[in-house]
Amino acid sequence: MDLHADFLIVGSGIAGLRAAVELSDAGSVLILTKAEPRDGNTANAQGGIAAAVAPGDSPDAHAADTLAAGDGICDERAVRVLVEEGPQYVRELMAWGAEFDRAPDGSLALAIEAAHSTRRVLHAHDATGREIARVLWTRASALPSVRTFDHARAVDLVTDDDGRCIGARVLYEDGTTNIARGGSVLLATGGAGHVYSDTTNPPVATGDGIAMAYRVGASVADLEFIQFHPTALKVAGQPRFLLSEALRGEGAVLINHAGERFMQRYEPAGELAPRDRVARAIEQESRRTGHPVYLSLAHLDAAYVHERFPLISDACHQAGLDLARDPIPVGPAAHYVMGGVQTDLDGQTTVPGLFAAGEVACTGVHGANRLASNSLLEGLVYGARAGRKMGSSGSRGSTGSRGSGSEGSKGSKGSEKVIPDAREVQALMWRKVGLFRERQGLETALAQLEPAWSELDAWLRDGGALTADGWRAASIVTVGRLIARAALRREESRGGHYRDDYPARDDIHWKRRVSEKR
Repeated sequence: MDLHADFLIVGSGIAGLRAAVELSDAGSVLILTKAEPRDGNTANAQGGIAAAVAPGDSPDAHAADTLAAGDGICDERAVRVLVEEGPQYVRELMAWGAEFDRAPDGSLALAIEAAHSTRRVLHAHDATGREIARVLWTRASALPSVRTFDHARAVDLVTDDDGRCIGARVLYEDGTTNIARGGSVLLATGGAGHVYSDTTNPPVATGDGIAMAYRVGASVADLEFIQFHPTALKVAGQPRFLLSEALRGEGAVLINHAGERFMQRYEPAGELAPRDRVARAIEQESRRTGHPVYLSLAHLDAAYVHERFPLISDACHQAGLDLARDPIPVGPAAHYVMGGVQTDLDGQTTVPGLFAAGEVACTGVHGANRLASNSLLEGLVYGARAGRKMGSSGSRGSTGSRGSGSEGSKGSKGSEKVIPDAREVQALMWRKVGLFRERQGLETALAQLEPAWSELDAWLRDGGALTADGWRAASIVTVGRLIARAALRREESRGGHYRDDYPARDDIHWKRRVSEKR
């Protein structure tokens, strides 16, 4: 397959697809997908997409809620872009055929989720991401200038002699590699939930884009801010299936083993407090009682529950539970990375020719804690903006390459590096860099992560080969190290970052965003 195009997009979620549509009139577009096109976080997004489209709502109100959830760290310019441009892109999705849930009178059936001041979340039952992905795939696949290459794992970025990003190294399933080239490159690789042992994310979410960008010299920012979703299905032997916040928006309550609601003990806003606070409250209640915590919908109409949440009902059924009647055991799990590859308002990173959009990027929209259902909106808005900027900047051919990759099959050292066990790293991150953090635990984590990363980095810079599993472990180690370093650096508690040894928010020293590059 020809791996040359005017524009190269790595990732096939909402940000990458919307960018591809935007770029389709500017030149040829090649989309690389790591596995199947719909295996990423977009298709797994249950809750919805937030936008001020209801009568009585406004971008100002949406901005206020976003800033409040972000706990003082949001970039207000990025937030204004999100809330002001968001409604037009959501309406565009509907014009393209997106079927969001409707009330009996035909109006949008808008939901409310934690930290929103009004109902502004559009949903398609509990499969909103899947519906949006369907519409965008239909749109993009009909464009003759857009091509997709599946099962093409991008493992490294390629730069020319001037330091401009001109492509990505692709690892095929047979272990050989090649270079995909473009006049500019967009990272739309999604999140990094699998840096942790417990996560709601699909297996492909290992932080590859962050790792690739960091290796090539791009700045990353705000990686201490990890959102742990409070309610993941917690059944032994079952994956940590996400139980959408929309459940609590529709009236689901959290109870302890004795059947008592407990959230008011920890948060005045109860079940609809910001996600980080609900997650910590669940963990604290479980520690206090020595028993699991449960989500209950038993007081709601059973038929409505099963109709409104068919995928979640089915997942619970497979675990032997009735969503509408049984207490559902839940616990926190790594869900979303607020930080990522640092970009401007058009998706440009600090490396020329390299753009990023969606969860892999850090625009500053989310601050210390993402407002529920703003993630799909960010991918939509900033994917379009990145595509528009890439198209207006034009593409430029390049000769020669340097940095993270070179043409042809990689593996000049002729052998496979002994790599860390990814599962051990994930468990370490969960124990020491998880929901509750403190200096000793973070230093313990870094004492293991730093030498592992240094050895891997030296191996790769010297032309060493890695298998697909090796690249996966390299991403987990690299991003885990960056998260732990950022968490150790920030000596306060704010949003998704909580330090037992610094439990207070410290605006004097830490009301700021922090970036890092190699």
